[in-house]
Amino acid sequence: MSTEHVDVLIVGAGLSGIAAAYHLQHKCPGKRFALLEGRGALGGTWDLFRYPGIRSDSDMYTLGYSFKPWTDPKAIADGPQILKYVQDTATENGIDRHIRFNHRVRRASWSSADARWTVEAERQTAQGTTETVSMTCGFLFMCSGYYRYEKGYLPDFKGMADFKGRIVHPQAWPADLDYAGKRVVVIGSGATAVTLVPAMAKTAAHVTMLQRSPTYVVSRPAQDALANKLREHLPAGLAYHLIRWRNVLFGMYFFQLSRRKPQRVKQLILGGVRAALGPDYDVATHFTPRYNPWDQRLCLVPDGDLFRTIREQRASVVTAGIDTFTERGLRLSDGRELEAEIVVTATGLVLQVLGGIEVVVDGRTVDFAKTLNYKGMMYSDVPNMAATLGYTNASWTLKCDLTCEYVCRLLNYMDRHGYRQCVPHNDDTTVTPLPSLSFSSGYVQRSIADLPKQGSKRPWRLYQNYALDIVSLRFGKVDDGVMRYS
Repeated sequence: MSTEHVDVLIVGAGLSGIAAAYHLQHKCPGKRFALLEGRGALGGTWDLFRYPGIRSDSDMYTLGYSFKPWTDPKAIADGPQILKYVQDTATENGIDRHIRFNHRVRRASWSSADARWTVEAERQTAQGTTETVSMTCGFLFMCSGYYRYEKGYLPDFKGMADFKGRIVHPQAWPADLDYAGKRVVVIGSGATAVTLVPAMAKTAAHVTMLQRSPTYVVSRPAQDALANKLREHLPAGLAYHLIRWRNVLFGMYFFQLSRRKPQRVKQLILGGVRAALGPDYDVATHFTPRYNPWDQRLCLVPDGDLFRTIREQRASVVTAGIDTFTERGLRLSDGRELEAEIVVTATGLVLQVLGGIEVVVDGRTVDFAKTLNYKGMMYSDVPNMAATLGYTNASWTLKCDLTCEYVCRLLNYMDRHGYRQCVPHNDDTTVTPLPSLSFSSGYVQRSIADLPKQGSKRPWRLYQNYALDIVSLRFGKVDDGVMRYS
């Protein structure tokens, strides 16, 4: 088992991992680094998901990197466009040369005596066998996302084995699936479902979105007219940053308004749905959730494509529980039968801490459910490790960029002072552990007990606020009395 050493080891070569490598190259040019990617291609989510219509549910002026302007006319981009953007970033900056593909990290063990991590990964060989590879690093940067890549969430529906048609999960979309002229039922009401329905309805006989309960759905233009106009008259970088800040500020304003005046925002959203679907549509049943806006993520539909598909009767929404699968489709809790030849289970993700790897610190296995999250990126009493995690109420990349900047500041600070180890430690007895997320979404509630906690005050508190995080991460003290150096 050969052991190679790098200064920083990045786990994951998706949107976050490529950003981490870029920031390291530019802000810590002396650091040797490598990226370990479990799959055979870079791009993470944007390479994994192949279902029809796959796209972002954030605008590309905030989902794009701070250092690489998004120049395509489409502000709400599809999966292949985003994947190309990530690939181009990696190629243009020579980051692709640092990626080791088919290296799935299984274990990371920290030794305080040596001030280094030993990371074990399973490598797929050309012959299809698996071997264990070991690497060491001074700092471990986890960019492996927040959900399990191998398998999505699938409830145990009764009677699935009886169904004579095909059952598909969006996270494992089969390349050979032909749904043209077929009756399709999509189970779900989240971002994946509202993307799939209009995309599949273009060629399917009919698509039914079957939901247990509704979600807030907001229409937004696929192209940003002001952004495209600004680009005609201003340098691309300047136009990009102006639009980025406009979108950030509007997003923050809308989120705060949802918190302060939920009924007003609710009526605003539902008014938009009524305008799109007409006065006779049953918006109360199918598009009025039981919770307030932003208690769960809002669903974005570019140019109202979902509403248009429903108006044209190529798709419909049914709101009811599922009793059982049958040979020919689904029987609902109210006794109705839904016929289908294909059922798509858009039933969500399985959340996972740090890609599911085993983490050991000085012989002690870390239980992340008992750790506190430091500044939304590090964990109490876990040395020399950071993780990129995005916002729940804004674009993933906004927080990812700030995290990468902060890690570079931290590494440079340690170099200047001759430190080899940094570890966030809480000895403030007035800090109360709280759930890390306040979302009521099913995928969050299923996993909340296993996730790291946030604390009741800084720097353990997660504010989900880009402006506050800029102050804290870009300008705040690196030596804040909570981070211990040695």
